[in-house]
Amino acid sequence: MIHPTALIEDGARLGADVEIGPYCHVGSRVQLDDGVRLLSHVVVKGVTRIGARTVVHSGAVLGGEGQIRGNDFPEGRLEIGADCVLRELVTMNCGSRKDKGVTTVGSRGYFMASSHVGHDCVVGDDVTFANSVALGGHAIIGDGVIFGGLSAVQQFCRVGKGAMVGGLTGVNRDVIPYAMAFGDHAELAGLNLIGLKRRGLSRDAINAMRATFRAIFYGAGGDMKVRAAAAKAQFVEVPEVAEIADFVLAPAKQKLCLARRRGGEDE
Repeated sequence: MIHPTALIEDGARLGADVEIGPYCHVGSRVQLDDGVRLLSHVVVKGVTRIGARTVVHSGAVLGGEGQIRGNDFPEGRLEIGADCVLRELVTMNCGSRKDKGVTTVGSRGYFMASSHVGHDCVVGDDVTFANSVALGGHAIIGDGVIFGGLSAVQQFCRVGKGAMVGGLTGVNRDVIPYAMAFGDHAELAGLNLIGLKRRGLSRDAINAMRATFRAIFYGAGGDMKVRAAAAKAQFVEVPEVAEIADFVLAPAKQKLCLARRRGGEDE
């Protein structure tokens, strides 16, 4: 189903049941998997693959070159997973020569209007980006992360699995898995307890995660990495504790986002 006003360049690969609406432009090195829908006025260019059944709304531009001064890397790639929804004016850039050369977006993501994924980012499955969320280059976003509107992530920052970032929040440090981060410059406001309950975690598991949070950010003795390792050893039966500890212990280019000093997780 291709509208007569759409422009499909020679070499583009289209799966079964693809729908391309009015005034869309699909480049020669683009692959649209089965059931992809481009509703209208969508531009897909570069070396871009869009996974099955993903729906792209009007005005989105996918596969543009990384926004770097002097960038010249025509082989940069963009890979978008299956069953995503990209609303109006979403932009996602290809990878650059300054990294692995590929931007990766997982499956079942929901990206609201004007949200942006920069070059060389890695975005997990089941994420939610509210309106005008922006990722700088090289950001790494875990599965199930939720971003409030107008929030932004600085280059090279990590946001761990299951975290929630509030609206208007600037993330300039790494956010541990399952945390909530809010503020002009993000501070941790505790764990995302509602999200953890929705995941079906037991009370014992959540309590172990809360104890881990308090130990890492409010504990005494040693630095945070030492306390994270101790918590991992203490709660070996809770895999989510290991995820938090491993995130803290992993090599990183940005510092760790810290918890609020008053009230903190208990507040």
